[in-house]
Amino acid sequence: MLVLNSFRRLINTQSISFQPRIRKLFIQVQETPNPNSLKYFPGKPVLGSGTRDFPSCTQSTSSPLARQLFRIEGVERVFFGPDFITITKNDDFEWAVIKPDVYATIMDFYSSGQPVVSEEKAQDLNKTCDEEDETVLMIKELLDTRIRPTVQEDGGDIIFKDFKDGIVRLKLQGSCSSCPSSVVTLKNGVQNMLQFYIPDVLGVEQVEDELDAVSKEQFDKLEQNIHNKEKSE
Repeated sequence: MLVLNSFRRLINTQSISFQPRIRKLFIQVQETPNPNSLKYFPGKPVLGSGTRDFPSCTQSTSSPLARQLFRIEGVERVFFGPDFITITKNDDFEWAVIKPDVYATIMDFYSSGQPVVSEEKAQDLNKTCDEEDETVLMIKELLDTRIRPTVQEDGGDIIFKDFKDGIVRLKLQGSCSSCPSSVVTLKNGVQNMLQFYIPDVLGVEQVEDELDAVSKEQFDKLEQNIHNKEKSE
């Protein structure tokens, strides 16, 4: 009987020691200068390096996580950084309503083991080309070393588009794209710094991709149609 009891205790001890340990994801949230954008840190790599912007649901086909986040009512834009996710909401929705769904979506996604994006690497839209002149290379160097790290801390990014006739054209992404202070950031921050180091720079302009504009127009039309339908009922 003593041997049998000892054997039972051994089995019970082994079964306890081999039970899988379930660890929950600890997600931190950080406010940004844009009241409609919040920065989420899942405690795990998101892209690892680089950034990826999803201005609308129609442009999120390459990311299973972005597609799921866009299913949340009120989510207007999704942005991925190396270790964070920026969610931008619609003005008509409160964070108190959206936050729980964002938490649950991120939790479920990381438990699924799916890749954040289908491509192996995030696109680096600021990559250099051998044919670029010295001024453009200097502009990109300043953006990458002095400006982009600060912008990414606020949950967004700034992408070089072109340089023509002394004007640097830049695209704001993530929380910065719809931030009320984005114009001030461009003029007082980015423009002043570029002009200080590069005399050829006469000014800075914010641009929007044609695809972004078309997607936003289609979304606005769809939203208006839904509103009209609800009103007629």
